[in-house]
Amino acid sequence: MTATAYDPITLEIIQNSLQATADEMFAAMRKTAMSSIIYEVLDMGTGILDAKGQLASSGAGIPGFIGVLDKSVKVLIAKFGKPGDIEPGDVFITNDPYYGGVTHLNDLVVAMPVFVGDRLIAWTANIAHNSDVGGKSPGSLSADAREIFQEGLRLPAIKMISKGQPIAGIFDIITVNSRMPDFIEGDLWAAIASVRIGARRLADLAEKYGVETFDAAMAGFMDFGEEISLAALAGLPHGTFELAEEQDDGRFFNVRITISDTEFVVDLRDNPEQSDGPTNAGHDDTMVSTQVIFKALTSPEAPANEGSFRPLRLLTREGTVFHAREPAAVGFYYEVGIRVTDLIWRCLAPHIPGRLPAGHFASIAGTFIGGIHPDTGRQYTIIEPQVGGWGAAAGRDGNSAIFSAVHGETFNCPAEISEARNGLTIDRMEINCDGGGEGEFIGGRGIRLDYRIRRDDSFLTLGYTRSRILPWALDGGREGSANYALILRKDGSSERFAYGSGIRVDRDDVIRIVTGAGGGFGDPKKRAPEKVLADVRNGYLGPERAAEIYGVTP
Repeated sequence: MTATAYDPITLEIIQNSLQATADEMFAAMRKTAMSSIIYEVLDMGTGILDAKGQLASSGAGIPGFIGVLDKSVKVLIAKFGKPGDIEPGDVFITNDPYYGGVTHLNDLVVAMPVFVGDRLIAWTANIAHNSDVGGKSPGSLSADAREIFQEGLRLPAIKMISKGQPIAGIFDIITVNSRMPDFIEGDLWAAIASVRIGARRLADLAEKYGVETFDAAMAGFMDFGEEISLAALAGLPHGTFELAEEQDDGRFFNVRITISDTEFVVDLRDNPEQSDGPTNAGHDDTMVSTQVIFKALTSPEAPANEGSFRPLRLLTREGTVFHAREPAAVGFYYEVGIRVTDLIWRCLAPHIPGRLPAGHFASIAGTFIGGIHPDTGRQYTIIEPQVGGWGAAAGRDGNSAIFSAVHGETFNCPAEISEARNGLTIDRMEINCDGGGEGEFIGGRGIRLDYRIRRDDSFLTLGYTRSRILPWALDGGREGSANYALILRKDGSSERFAYGSGIRVDRDDVIRIVTGAGGGFGDPKKRAPEKVLADVRNGYLGPERAAEIYGVTP
C-alpha cells in the first residue's frame, strides 16, 4: 500500500516519534561525551535513516551535518551487502571522506542497523568532531599537510561492534593513534550509546504500529519533503545564473545555477584543480554544503529528509577543489564547503530581493590551541569554531556574533569551561567595533577574543577564509571586515595569521581572534540619523567615521 492508504494520524505520530528519537539521541550523546567540543559547542549531529540509507529524520546539531549521515550509511550498505554482514547489535564507524566519512578524519560517523526480528528496518547514526585522531600535528589539523595520510587514522567504513560485542583490537587501534586516548574513547562510547538508544526506540515504534506502517510513514514523509521543495522552486526565479568570485589565495571559484519547476542544478565543474594542501573538499561534502543553502531557499522551517533534496542536482569534476581525488588532504574541508554555500548565496541574492541578506563573515574560523596542561600534565587541545557578523538586508541590520551558515546550531564554549578543562586563560571576549559593513542597514559585528597561554611550547593551528576578500555587500552598502588572528608576544611584537599549523606560543603570549562584520545593505547616506547616533553611543562607530560615512555629526 502507498503511504496515503494508511491512517494519516498514525503516520504523523510516527514521524513526530522519529524526530523525538533523533533529538533523544542528540541529548544522550551530549550528556555523556567527554570533550567540550561535543558537550558544550555541540559540534555534532544525529539522524535516522531508512533501510536503504535515505535520510528520514535529522536531529539537532550543525546544519552542515544534515546531509552527511545518509551518504555514510549508503557506503556501509554497499560494502556490507552480503547476507549476514549486517546483524542485530552491530555498530559501524567511518571517518574517511573517500570511504563514506564525507568530511575529514576528525569527524567520526557511528551508525547502527535497526532490526525487528530478522528484518532491517532503519539505521541510527551520528557524527561528531573528535579532538585528536592522530596524524602529524596535535589536533589532527595541519595547514601544511600534503596528503590525507598525514592527517590521522583512516577508518574506511568498518564494523567495530559485532552482535553487541566490541571487536578485539578496533578500540585499541583508535585510542593508540590519538594523543588524547581517554577523550576519544569516552566520546566514542557516547556515540555508541546514542545510536543504541535510538535503535531501541525505533524497534519499539515499529513493533507498536507494525513494520509496514513504519515504512510507509518514512516513505510518505520523504514524498512530502519533495512536494515542499518543488512548491518552493515555483516561487524562485527560473533561468541560469552565474558568478565568479576571487578567493583569498587569488584563485577564482565559479558557479552556474539553473532553476526550473523541477530542478535546482548547481554546476561547479569549472573550478581550479585540487590543492596540494588541505583546502579541498570531497564530492559528498560539496553536496552537503549545497544542500544547506538549497534548504534555506526552499523550506528552512521544515524538517530535512531525503525527499527535501530530490530536486537538487550537483555537477562536479573529479580532481578539482570541490571534488578531491584520493589521497588529497582534506583537513580544512569546511572552509571549502562554506565557500560553496556562500558562492550560491551571493550568486542568487540579487535575483531574490528580500530573501537573502548581504554576505556574512563566512568562515568556520576553526581555532585549535593545545599543548601540555600546566596543572595536570596531560595533552589538551581546544577546538573552537568562532562567531562573527552576518550581513544586513532591506529593513534590518545584520546579527552580531552568530555562527556561520553551515555551523549554525552550535554554541561557543563558556570561558569558565575552557579555563577549567584547558591550559589557558580567557582574557576577554567582546564585540569587534573596528568598522566595516556600513550601509542604510549595517552588517552585524564580529568579535575579539583573547586566549592567554599559560605554558611554554604550546601551539596554535587555524584556518580562516574571508581574511582578504571581504564579506560582500548589497545595493550600495560597504563590504564587511576581515577574519584573522594575532599573536601578541610578551616581548611586544605581534604576528598576523589566517592559516597556519603548529605555530609555537609560549607563556603569557596572547592569541587574539578577530572575526569580521557582515556586509552592509543600501547607501550609508540613507541610514536614519538616530540609528547612526545610537551606533556611536554603542561604540560601533567613532564620531569621525559617523561624519565621514553617514554625514551625521554627533
